[in-house]
Amino acid sequence: MNNFFENEFNELSDMIDRESDFIPLYSNEDYDKELNDKYPETLPILPLRNTVLFPGVVIPITVGREKSIKLVKNAYAKKSLIGVVAQKDSSIEDPSKDDIYSTGTVAHIMKVLKMPDDSTTIIIQGKRTFEITEMITELPYFLAQIKMRQTPDFPVKERNFKALIESIKDLSNKLIKTSPNIPPEASFAINNIESPVFLINFIASNLNVNITEKQRILEIDDITKRANTILSHLMKEIQVVELKNQIQNKVKTDINKQQRDYLLHQQLKTIQEELGGNPNEQEMLELKNKAKNKKWAKEVEDVFQKELQKLMRMNVAAAEYSVQLNYLETLVELPWNETTTDKIDIAKAQKILDRDHFGLEKVKDRILEHLAVIKLKDSLKSPILCLVGPPGVGKTSLGKSIAEAMGRKYIRMSLGGLRDEAEIRGHRKTYVGAMPGRIIQSLKRIKSANPVFVLDEIDKVGGHNFNGDPSSALLEVLDPEQNNDFRDNFLELGFDLSKVLFIATANTLSTVQPALLDRMEIVDISGYILEEKSEIAKRHLLPKQLIEHGLESNKFSMTPLVLKSLIEDYTRESGVRALEKNIAKIIRNKAKDIVAGNNPDKKISKEDLVKVLGAPRYSKDIKLNPDIHGVVTGLAWTAVGGEILFVEVSRSKGKGTFAITGNMGDVMKESASIAFEYLKAHAEVLDINPDEFEKWHVHIHIPEGATPKDGPSAGITMFAALSSLFTDRRVNPLIAMTGEITLRGKVLPVGGIKEKILAAKRYGYKDIILPKDNKKDILEIKNLYLEGLNFHYIDEMIEVIEIILQRK
Repeated sequence: MNNFFENEFNELSDMIDRESDFIPLYSNEDYDKELNDKYPETLPILPLRNTVLFPGVVIPITVGREKSIKLVKNAYAKKSLIGVVAQKDSSIEDPSKDDIYSTGTVAHIMKVLKMPDDSTTIIIQGKRTFEITEMITELPYFLAQIKMRQTPDFPVKERNFKALIESIKDLSNKLIKTSPNIPPEASFAINNIESPVFLINFIASNLNVNITEKQRILEIDDITKRANTILSHLMKEIQVVELKNQIQNKVKTDINKQQRDYLLHQQLKTIQEELGGNPNEQEMLELKNKAKNKKWAKEVEDVFQKELQKLMRMNVAAAEYSVQLNYLETLVELPWNETTTDKIDIAKAQKILDRDHFGLEKVKDRILEHLAVIKLKDSLKSPILCLVGPPGVGKTSLGKSIAEAMGRKYIRMSLGGLRDEAEIRGHRKTYVGAMPGRIIQSLKRIKSANPVFVLDEIDKVGGHNFNGDPSSALLEVLDPEQNNDFRDNFLELGFDLSKVLFIATANTLSTVQPALLDRMEIVDISGYILEEKSEIAKRHLLPKQLIEHGLESNKFSMTPLVLKSLIEDYTRESGVRALEKNIAKIIRNKAKDIVAGNNPDKKISKEDLVKVLGAPRYSKDIKLNPDIHGVVTGLAWTAVGGEILFVEVSRSKGKGTFAITGNMGDVMKESASIAFEYLKAHAEVLDINPDEFEKWHVHIHIPEGATPKDGPSAGITMFAALSSLFTDRRVNPLIAMTGEITLRGKVLPVGGIKEKILAAKRYGYKDIILPKDNKKDILEIKNLYLEGLNFHYIDEMIEVIEIILQRK
């Protein structure tokens, strides 16, 4: 509505003031009269630029074209009606019949005024809409044959229509009040219009929309539809005006705050100069002094000097000042080419590694090899190791021992639950509050460019999400061919990470991105056997807990039998984390006795275990009952080490149906189906009547239904259990097995062999059935883990029958 009220309303008001006898009014009676009046079938047509005339509305028009002046003079002299039609393109000076719309408004020329600049202005009032049916002539002006458009009756007494008109009035008044460009008198004009039709046409005429949209509104004959269209436009216009006002008020507030802050800072600067010394100048001086001792490349030095000059030109009150200062402080505090000297003493390094960790020979050998090559070559890209194993086997603490053995500084960064790529690469310094990624931050804190950097729990890094993909961001960090020029988003400069010894830790490789795996050297760390746990407890865990609880490292001791009971009866793990917690409980109890003056025995006994830890939690003797058919022991791999599981098969009267329970995944269910189908296909070989399968309902279950289970390695176990059930032959309870099966009867190799063997040994199994192709994995395992075990290697499923099933 702004365009009318800003220009035409004032112009029309001035004309009305000069011509006091001219007061345009339009009532409901006028509307009815216009509908009933007879109109000529031909009318002279006056094309209008940038204006659409609505019935009842009075508007001033400046007439400049020769054709238009002739038309106005003739019509005004004869007091005849004219047809007013809008031009499609206002830039056309001499429009043809194709350049004007076919729908227009019959108009009455109320006044012809000669303006001071010799131009002619007419005041016209719309009567009724019409449609051009035929253009008769274009000279001396347009003359057209017309027909009146049909205007349906409007529901003036209906409540909905009344509410619609009131809404239009309210929105119009709100727009007038909100917009600073519309004079308040416009509200008076709207409130005094009684005719709903005239109100709708009056507001439509003054809407702040283009000519095409106004023409579309004019062509809506139904007055209710026209009113709804106008209401929609008014609401949009109010939203625009309110948004403009909000922006203007906000800008005004921001400017006032900036002016106030500037004045305060100027006053503060003057006070500081009077007291002696400007802290900003001191910051610049500190940055320059730190930069003098840096060993950075010329590219980095050039960037530092350029950014320092930019900081000196900045206003301290500016938001960018703190970001720029933070950037320069990061540059001067980073260890550019500042490294520690490696201790190349193989024997001493071996002692340190053996002192802190029992076993783990593969990792220790790899570190000693690296030190040996450094001694020969004097420089070498650091390897990127990934230690994979169950929790509690010492993967994380090994990093600290490696750092001490090499004489390097140590950093640990936990990646568990990391979901934002910016945590690795940093934020761009264009953002307020931007900071470098955690890699650069850690190096800045440790002040060394060649530390031992442990990336803990790399298998728990979040995948792709709306914050980016942090696992993909690690690709550059952990690539020896790229990380000599690692570019953090905050620094925007290359930093050499090739001297950093990265050690990643993981419980499983299944969740690590394949491209990331390809960049790392995988070192498997398996769980510990009983003897190893006993040595670790005696050498490390017990002395450590005694010191942590304020006691001498030799204050209490445990006999091998007590240690064995503690490990077997109270823990069931591949690592030693739960074992250490139990030892800590016992030491706390002893510390309480000492403080109470009870003088406890220095030897920790089995009675102490029961007193502090309660009755034994785990029983080693959980092997199968030899008198039960259809239950076989399988071996499984989990993220916390190897475990045993029992496959139970039963049958009941039925019609050959088959059920699987125990929270099994799809792959495990497929293995069960393969085992059952193979058994049915080879029933005669196993001396089973094929008709038996149609008489029974078969049910396979794996206990601990709350624990999800999946994978193909239980296939051979399921086949053995089904064979036991249908052949009525008992199972050898001292045998455990693992292996994937196929419909062709083949037994395929599986993973996690060392963990599964340790689980079998932990539970007292002596015979283990493995796929033939897993024999190579056994050859890589130390004899210490294999003592007392007997392995049976099979290639065909049918071979398992003779090994595990006893005679009928």
